[in-house]
Amino acid sequence: MLEISKTVVLIPFAAYLLGSIPFGLLLARLFGATDVRKAGSGNIGATNVARVAGPLAGILTLVFDTAKGAAAVWFAGRVTNDGATWLMIAAFAVLLGHCFPVWLKFKGGKGVATALGVFLVLCPLAAISALLLFLLCVAYWRYVSLGSVAAAAAMPLLIYFLWAPRHAPPISINVGTLAITLVVIYKHDGNLQRLVEGTEPRFSFGKKKEAK
Repeated sequence: MLEISKTVVLIPFAAYLLGSIPFGLLLARLFGATDVRKAGSGNIGATNVARVAGPLAGILTLVFDTAKGAAAVWFAGRVTNDGATWLMIAAFAVLLGHCFPVWLKFKGGKGVATALGVFLVLCPLAAISALLLFLLCVAYWRYVSLGSVAAAAAMPLLIYFLWAPRHAPPISINVGTLAITLVVIYKHDGNLQRLVEGTEPRFSFGKKKEAK
């Protein structure tokens, strides 16, 4: 019972603290840029970091934000022998850490890259399918936010059908995936409003990139 209690405390707190590391903010400073929260869209995600501090900083932010999502779920799997409920607890906690980090007064990123890392460990086929949907949306409509929301919205169905051949995922996986989807969409509320109003900037490879 003591070991179980330790695990209960360790997994969500470790995952949250890992998720709350603001790699975008740290990397932008490392690359000599201003506070990324005070430039561009003000977001600490890879898109805004690339805009403010350059493509390399943006790519590294994407890699590290994805990696921390994957690491949290991997760690939970090792500690609990891949218990589905613990995996989702870690997944949701690391996402909350990224989106609502205590160090930044709970104003963090939008969770797309971190969620990608989470699902790359949970269900690689579903994660890759969502990534392809994201890329298709961005390539056709040139809205990063639309691609992000579309990929997040599709994830519950992708997880359900691609979890394992002829096997539905455990209910904890379904509920956790839906919760992650809702958080990511919630964090894109401003983008969705601008999409409806027709004022959301489009993505381009030039100097004007989408506020994400």
